[in-house]
Parts: sequence; structure tokens; C-alpha cells
Amino acid sequence: MVHQTTGFQLTSKNKLFPLIPKSSTMKKLLYLPTLLLAIVFCSCGGQANETSSSVQGNAAPSVGQSGVKDDLSNPNVVQVAVGSADHTTLVAALQAANYVDALSNVGPFTVFAPTNTAFDALPAGTVEDLVKPENQRKLRDILEYHVLLGVYKPGDFVNGRNLGTADGRSVTVAVTEDGTVTINGAKIIGTVPASNGIIHVVDQVLLPN
Repeated sequence: MVHQTTGFQLTSKNKLFPLIPKSSTMKKLLYLPTLLLAIVFCSCGGQANETSSSVQGNAAPSVGQSGVKDDLSNPNVVQVAVGSADHTTLVAALQAANYVDALSNVGPFTVFAPTNTAFDALPAGTVEDLVKPENQRKLRDILEYHVLLGVYKPGDFVNGRNLGTADGRSVTVAVTEDGTVTINGAKIIGTVPASNGIIHVVDQVLLPN
């Protein structure tokens, strides 16, 4: 004989067995796992979207090569010029010609760097005129005339040799018996290595014909 109690059945041996829920109750119980999974999924999705938005919002704006700070490696040709008190006019010219990023790239470059005194020797008003916005292309041509592609150390210069410049023209090398090197008559008075090339300090501004 079986007696029914709330939620259980009592058998003749006085043992309790759980009752099977009615169909409506069973459906509710089956829906619970699905509902819980949906809540967890929506919660994770919201967190992922927030994380993605946070990463995008914190992304740094892109900058040119000259804007990349690297204090561990050797300075590039532009950084060498910036650090020289004798080349402030050259640096100002590079900035006015929008040529800083180009010379901050991998290269390698050989740069003939006129000193401030060399620029001062130009006719009065020449520099002031060249740095005007409307003369940017002309100024850049002059600066590119001071750049060779590749690295030329002092011992690489050969007397009478013509070397192609970055603007498509060429300069002429002269080497005297005592080893003095001139480029189109401008004397090399110092040499400084850089991470992306080499700089030869010259005592004159090179002007293309």
C-alpha cells in the first residue's frame, strides 16, 4: 500500500520516494539552466564591449618617426644636429622644409651639415627668405643637395669623384695631399656618426647650380 505525503510517496515499507513534478513544473525547471546561461552570456558580452571600447579610447595617436622617443640607442642624424649648438640654423631649416621625419628614418644617410657661421656667410636675407612657407620646395631642394644615400666615411671619398645627392643632382669631391676633403669647395671640418648614417660638418652651404 502507498500513502502520499507532500512531495513524497510513502511505501508499505515506510520508505520515502520523491514525487515526480507535474508537467508545468518540469518545464519551469528545464527553463532555468537556459535562463542562467543567457544571463551569464549577456554579462560577459557587456564586459568584452567595455574592454574593447576602453582599449580603443586609450589608443595613442600616430606620430612621425621624429616623434618616437628612443633614449637607449644612438641618436639619428637629426637628433645629432638638434644637440649641436653650431647647427641651430640647419635645424630650423629642416623644420621649415618639413624634412625632419625623412632624415629620422632608417636611411642610411650621409649628411653634409653647414654650421651657423656657414649660413651667416650667405647674402643678407637669404635664410629669412628661404624659410618662408612659399619657398618650402626650394629650401627642401637645397637641403636634399646636402644628403647622400648610403654611408660615406672620410676614407671613402675619392678625389675628383662625383656623388649623387638626394635631389637627383651631384656634388664633386676633392681630396688634397694632406687628406683634407672638400665637397664642392666646402671643407669637411668634423665627422659625427649617427644611428642612421653619418654627418660631415662643412664650413659652407652647398648651393645647387
